[in-house]
Amino acid sequence: MNAFLSLVRKDLVLYFSNKRALLVTLAAPILIAAFFGAVMGGPPKKPSRVPVAVVDLDASEVSKAIVAAMRTDTTFDLRETNEADAQALVRQGKARVAVVIPKGFGEAAPRAMFKPGAKKPEIVLHYDPSQAMTLGMVKGLLVQHVMANVTKAAFNPQSGLRVIADMRTEVEKSAAMDSGERRDLLSLFDSIERLQARGAQPGGGKASMEGFSTPFSTRDAEVTSGVDRRYNGYAHSFAGMGVQFILFMGIEIGVGLLLMRRMGMWKRLRAAPVSRTLLLGSRIASGTLIALILLVGIYSAALGVFGVRIDGSVAGFFLVAASFAVLTSTFGLLIASIGNTPEATRGLAILATLLLVMLGGAWVPTFVFPEWLQSITLFVPTRWAVDGLEAMTWRGLGFDAAWVPSLAMLAFSALFAWIAMRRFAWDE
Repeated sequence: MNAFLSLVRKDLVLYFSNKRALLVTLAAPILIAAFFGAVMGGPPKKPSRVPVAVVDLDASEVSKAIVAAMRTDTTFDLRETNEADAQALVRQGKARVAVVIPKGFGEAAPRAMFKPGAKKPEIVLHYDPSQAMTLGMVKGLLVQHVMANVTKAAFNPQSGLRVIADMRTEVEKSAAMDSGERRDLLSLFDSIERLQARGAQPGGGKASMEGFSTPFSTRDAEVTSGVDRRYNGYAHSFAGMGVQFILFMGIEIGVGLLLMRRMGMWKRLRAAPVSRTLLLGSRIASGTLIALILLVGIYSAALGVFGVRIDGSVAGFFLVAASFAVLTSTFGLLIASIGNTPEATRGLAILATLLLVMLGGAWVPTFVFPEWLQSITLFVPTRWAVDGLEAMTWRGLGFDAAWVPSLAMLAFSALFAWIAMRRFAWDE
C-alpha cells in the first residue's frame, strides 16, 4: 500500500507542478464550451425569430391578408421582396425559407376547397437545405394563415358570392359527378350563400365571415428542473467539452506511461517489489484523481460565470463525475496498451477520442442523430457521461438517475482496465 500511495502521489505532484500546462488544460474546455453554449442556446432568453422571405405574385385580397397575417406572427422575421431576391436571400443564408404565392392564388384557392379533384394552386417554398428542420415549422404556420384567410374569403359576402356562383354553375353542368354528390354540394352552396347573405345585412352574422381558425391555443412550458428555471445551453456545452478535453488528458496519462517505459524507468521499478498490476493500478488511481479535479475546475467556471446550476442531486453529480474520471484513466491506459509506442498511441488516441465524443453527443445533442444511430450510441461510454452530467444539472433529476450512467461507465472502465492489464508489456 505504501508503494501504491507513493506512486500515486508522484504522479499528482508531477502533473500539477506544470502550472502552464494545467492552465491550458482548464482554459481550453472552458473557452470552447463558452463558444458552443453561446451558439447553441446560451443563457435563458426569448426564442429567436425565423427569417422568412415572402413573394406575393398574386396581389389579391386573399394573398395580401396572408402576408399581413405572417407579418404579425411573432415566429417570423418577415421580409417582402421579389422572387429573384428571395432566392438570393436563402442562398446567402439570410433567410431560412422563401414563400412564393403564385398569381391567381386568391381566386383558385377558394374554388379548390369546394371542388373535388380540382387543381390546387401551388405555393413554392425555396428553403436552405442546411436549415431543413425549419421547413416543417414554416409549412405548418403557413397552412394556418392560408386556411384562415382563404375560408374567410370564401364566406365573405363581397368576395365569396362570385366564387360560390361559379362553383354552382360548374357542379350543375358536370356530367362526371353522380347525382348524390351533386345534390350534397348544391346544398352546401345554399348554406354558404345564406351565411353570406346574413353577413351582408346590417348587424348580420359577423362571426360567420371570419373564416376557419385553429380550434385551440398553445402555451409553451419548458420542462426543466423547476417552474422558475429556463434551459441554459451552457449546461450541455460544458458537459460535452468537459468530457472531450478530459479524455484528451487521459491520453496523456497513457502516453506518459509509455515514455516512462522508453526512458528505462520501468526497469528500475522492476528491481523493487512493484508488480505490473500495482504500477498500472497506481496510474489508474492518479489519473482518476487528476480527471476529477479538472472536471470540478471546469464546472466551477460553468457555475460561477455561465449560470449553469446543479439542480439535481449534488451527490449524484459527484458520482457521475467520479465514474467518468475512472473511465478516462482506464481509457488512456487501454489506448497506450494498444498503441504500444508514444507515436502510434497519439494518432490512435485522437481518432478514438474524436469518435467517442462525436457519437456520445458531446458536440451536438444525440436527439438530432438518426434513430438507428441513437440506439448504437448506447454502447458508447461517453454517451452515458454526457447524459449523466445533464441529468444532474439542468434536468434536475435525483440521485437515482445517476446510478445507471455511473454503472455503465464503471462497466466500461472494468473492461478497459482488464484489456490493458493483459496487453501492456514491460518492454517496448
